Amino acid sequence: MLTKEEKDFVTYWESHREKENTFVNKMIYGGPWGLIFALPILVAVIFHDWYKRMIPISKTQLVLIGICVVGIAFFYAYFRQQVRWENNEQLYQELKLKEKRSEVSK
Repeated sequence: MLTKEEKDFVTYWESHREKENTFVNKMIYGGPWGLIFALPILVAVIFHDWYKRMIPISKTQLVLIGICVVGIAFFYAYFRQQVRWENNEQLYQELKLKEKRSEVSK
């Protein structure tokens, strides 16, 4: 027997599972988390004057570091949302199996 929260999740996931599995949706909802994850790297590089013995960074290196930080942000955003989607999908499959077993045992 499923609880009310479990039934609510099953109905929610049945209506949203395809929409949440798109690349654009993963980037929209995971983008802020990716930036939060990657921004400290960029801030440490831009404000590198706090450490006087650090080697100087040229403009070309700064652009390359910026591209790498954006790549890290995109990867983290996509990966985080993919893991979140897979966890929800696994929970959905488990609840459907639990529901099916409870119907058979009745």
